[in-house]
Amino acid sequence: MASMDETRLLLPRDAAKILGISYPTLKQWIYKGKLRTVRTAGGHHRIPEPELDQFLHRQSERRPVEERRVGYRRISGRNQLVGRVTEIRVDGLMAQVSISIGGQRINSIITSDAVREMQLKVGDTVAALIKSTEVMIVRP
Repeated sequence: MASMDETRLLLPRDAAKILGISYPTLKQWIYKGKLRTVRTAGGHHRIPEPELDQFLHRQSERRPVEERRVGYRRISGRNQLVGRVTEIRVDGLMAQVSISIGGQRINSIITSDAVREMQLKVGDTVAALIKSTEVMIVRP
């Protein structure tokens, strides 16, 4: 994971666009402490990219199912978790893609060809499709 020094800082308008909310709504979230920011020397707010992770999955929940899947392949799997790519490691034929989903991290092993074809890069918003027959539940 990137340290705070390496974390990309976003302008409020850019963060609002990524989250699919209005700029005034994002400003209210900042003022109410719902979204943590970093202040510039001039007093302007900048949003660390990881702060958006807790809200990415919510942006699509407000729309009908048909609209939620626009931009993603139509597929029968319902366990699609929306998150942000935090790391991509390519090694030969395979790649490991790390995704931050609601503050949790999930890893996917895919082909390096798939990474190139999808033009994946750190910071992209993606959906992880979980095959429900292979999800294990652990109780502490």
